[in-house]
Amino acid sequence: METISTQQGFWSGMALWKKILLGMIAGIGVGAVMGPDAEMLKPIGTLFINAIKMLIVPLVFCSLIVGVTSMQDTRKMGRIGLKAIFIYLATTAVAITIGLGLGTVLTPGEGLNMTASAESAAAAKEAPGLMSTILGLIPKNPVEALAGGKILQIIVFALGLGIALNMIGEKAAPAVQMFNSLAEAMYKLTELVMKFAPIGIFALMAWVAGKYGVDILLPLIEVIAVVYIGCIIHVVVVYSGILSTLAGLSPVRYLKGILSAQMMAFTSTSSSGTLPVSIRCARENLGVSKGISSFVLPLGATINMDGTALYQGVTALFIAQAFGIDLAMSDYLIIIATATLASIGTAGVPGAGLIMLSLVLTTVGLPMEGLAIIAGIDRILDMARTSVNVCGDLMVSVLIGKSEGELDTEVYNSRESAEIKRETTVA
Repeated sequence: METISTQQGFWSGMALWKKILLGMIAGIGVGAVMGPDAEMLKPIGTLFINAIKMLIVPLVFCSLIVGVTSMQDTRKMGRIGLKAIFIYLATTAVAITIGLGLGTVLTPGEGLNMTASAESAAAAKEAPGLMSTILGLIPKNPVEALAGGKILQIIVFALGLGIALNMIGEKAAPAVQMFNSLAEAMYKLTELVMKFAPIGIFALMAWVAGKYGVDILLPLIEVIAVVYIGCIIHVVVVYSGILSTLAGLSPVRYLKGILSAQMMAFTSTSSSGTLPVSIRCARENLGVSKGISSFVLPLGATINMDGTALYQGVTALFIAQAFGIDLAMSDYLIIIATATLASIGTAGVPGAGLIMLSLVLTTVGLPMEGLAIIAGIDRILDMARTSVNVCGDLMVSVLIGKSEGELDTEVYNSRESAEIKRETTVA
C-alpha cells in the first residue's frame, strides 16, 4: 500500500509537461510496435481534442471581453493591439525568410526530378482572399459566429462588446462581473480537461507513429528535418533573442515556462486548441497580467502563424526544387508577402497550413501536385509549426506585458512555475 501511495504522490507531484512528455514517448513506442493497428487508439485522442475544442469559443469570447474591460483606457487597448499586430507580422516575415534561407542552402528537394502532370494528385481547398477575409470580419449574426466557431468574427464582436461595456460605465458592472466569473469557470474547466492530457496525447502519438512509420518518412526525411531545424532556430534564436535584447529577460525562464503549451501544441496541432494552456502558462508561469494575456493570446492564436510561414518557405522551395523550377528574387519576395498577409486570415486549426500553402503555390506558379507530396507528411510538419506559433504568441504576450509594466518579474524569474508549486501542494 505504501508503494502505491508513493507512486501516486510521484505522479501527482509531477509537472504537467513531464506527464505529457511521458505520454508522447509511450505513445510513440506503442505505435511503433502496433503499426496500423494503433488506429484503434485514435478515438481516445479524438475525445481529448474534442474536449479542448469545446473550450475554445467560450474561452476566446470571455477572455477577450475580460481583457478589454480590464483596460478602461481605450487608447491603451489600441496601443497594445497595434503593438501585438506589428510584432506578429514582423516575426512572421522573419520566419518565412528563415524558411526560404534554409531551403536555399540545404536544398531538400534537389535530385527528386519530378514532373508536373495535367491532373493534380490532390485538390487543395481554396484559400480565402484578402478582400473576403476583410468582409468576413464583421459577423452578420454573432450567435451564428459563436455557434460556427468563426474565430475572427468572434474576436471582432467580443472587442466591440468589451469597448461598449467600458463606455456605459457603472451600468456595465453586472455584465462585466458575469464575464469575469465565466472566464474563471473556463480556466477551471481547462484545468480539469488538462488532467487527461497525458492519456489523450498518448493515444494521438500512438496513432501518428503507427500510421506513418519509418518507411514512409524516409524519402521525405530531409524536408522534415529542414522544417524542424528552422523551427528550433526561430524559437531559440529569434524569440529568445528578442526577449533578451528588447525586454532584458532570461530566455531560459521563458522556455521553461511555456513547456506545457509547447507539448500541447505539438500533439494537438492546433493553436486555438492550445489557447487554454497558453493562457495558464502566461499568467501562472510567466507572470503576464490577466488583462494582457486575455487580450493578446486569443489575437495571436488567430493571426500569428510564424511556424506556418516558415513551413511555407521550406516547402515552397522543396516543391520548386523537386520539379526543377528556378525561382527569381521577385518570387521570393512574393512568397514572403503572400504568406505574411495570408497568416491573418488562416484559422489556428489542424491542417490550415495546407490551405496557406495552396495560396503560395498558386501565387508563384508552382505545380499543385507538390501539395499532394506535402499532404502525406503534413501531420508531422504541423506538429512543429504549431509549436512555433504558440511559442510566438507567448513571447509577444511577455514582451507587451513588460513594455506596459504588467509583467510580474518575480513570477517570471521564479525557479519553480506556479504549475509545479500547485502540483506539489496537492501531492
